Amino acid sequence: MFTPDFSLHDRVAVVTGSSSGIGRAIALGLANAGAHVVLHGRDKALLRDAVTEFLDAGHVVASCDVDLAQEVSAQRLLETALTLGSPDILILNASIEIIETLDQVRPQSFNAQVRVNYQASVEIIQRFAPYLDNSKYGRVIALGSVQEIRCRESHMVYGSLKAAQTHMILTLARERRGRPTTYNIIRPGAIETARNEDRLRDSDFRKSVVKAIPVGRIGLPDDCVGAALLLASDAGAYINGAVLDVDGGLKL
Repeated sequence: MFTPDFSLHDRVAVVTGSSSGIGRAIALGLANAGAHVVLHGRDKALLRDAVTEFLDAGHVVASCDVDLAQEVSAQRLLETALTLGSPDILILNASIEIIETLDQVRPQSFNAQVRVNYQASVEIIQRFAPYLDNSKYGRVIALGSVQEIRCRESHMVYGSLKAAQTHMILTLARERRGRPTTYNIIRPGAIETARNEDRLRDSDFRKSVVKAIPVGRIGLPDDCVGAALLLASDAGAYINGAVLDVDGGLKL
């Protein structure tokens, strides 16, 4: 009888935006499965806390506090990963979300989101792809957003860029055919994180969100871990070019 293998023993994984929220939960899930993990974040205090948590649990970690808005970010992430070994798994989770309608969009906020939410992803994959292919195991997993398909006037730029990133990842799944690396998307719905805690404190807004979710609750970062483990492990080796929704049915 076939038993799916979810072990990541001694695999090297890089998770951007992993000092908090969904990224931190996914990084811890990979570490618990045996991976050596590069933690990344701009907030140095949060990053230190995450590193301490992982080390106290006996995990092998390295950290990188580079801002993805900087052109050197892809190289810095790769250099950090190589301190643990050749990278096997790349999870693109980091993003910035600026809530603006069309009349509010300004060049500075627009360019910042393009840089971090799309351009940095392209550059990071370019740097990591040769190593992922050479590992004969590579995994690229990007975090999308339900905003790609549930358009909201306040998320025009953010949702559009998440859709662009998804298109890019699915294109790479086809373009990079014949190589061992898989390219997939995890698309979370409403997940309770520090980013949206202020909005979710509004009881009327929170009730409206819950009402739109068929399972009847807002998700937690840990709800995204199982999908990441599936796509990152041998159990998901034949999944390529997929979009895995983790949204409690919010898209319906």
